[in-house]
Amino acid sequence: MTVHLEIPESIANSVRLPAADIEPRLLAELALTLYAQEILPFAKAAELARLSRFAFAELVTTRSIPRHYGETELTQDLDYARGQ
Repeated sequence: MTVHLEIPESIANSVRLPAADIEPRLLAELALTLYAQEILPFAKAAELARLSRFAFAELVTTRSIPRHYGETELTQDLDYARGQ
């Protein structure tokens, strides 16, 4: 399943960012929020943000968002390390 979010033009025009930065920034903000609320695990939030895990970890750190690391994240990290 793929979900497409529609941002009304009036809101998109009100975002105080260069046009090229709006989509990546909104994706990162959504990913950070969903991760902080424990709705998405770390790896999936990084994927949503279209960032490497390392880059997403830096962003999480700069926002002072606590890392949630459980069995799911461990399994994903091990799979990633094994190239799966």
